[in-house]
Amino acid sequence: MASRRHIPYGKLPTDEDDDYYDGSGSRQYDPRFDYMPKALDKIPWKSIALALFLLSLGLLLLFLSLFIFTGHMGGEKSQAIGLLVLGILTFLPGFYETRIAYYSWRGAEGYRFASIPDY
Repeated sequence: MASRRHIPYGKLPTDEDDDYYDGSGSRQYDPRFDYMPKALDKIPWKSIALALFLLSLGLLLLFLSLFIFTGHMGGEKSQAIGLLVLGILTFLPGFYETRIAYYSWRGAEGYRFASIPDY
C-alpha cells in the first residue's frame, strides 16, 4: 500500500469533553446522559403477540413434519423437510422473543422489555 506522507496529521485534543464545561469548571447540562428507567419498561404488546404467534406456528409446523416423518400422517419426505425448515424458521425467533418477554415479566436480572423491538 502506498505511503500517505502528503496528508497533514494533527494531534487530537486530550480531553474530548471540553465542550461540555463552561469557563468556571462546572459541568453543563448534557441530555445524552438522561436516564428514565420507567420509560424502558413500556410493554410492547404487539411484539409479544407476534412472538407468541410465531412460536405457536413454529410448533405446529414442527409437529406436522414429525407426524409426516413417522408415518402417522400422509405425505412425502420432501413435504416433511419443507415443513421442518419452515417450522424452525418460525419457532426460533418466536421462542427468543417470548423468552425475553417472560424473563422481563418475572423481573430477572439483565432482561428488560426494552430489549424487544416495538412495532
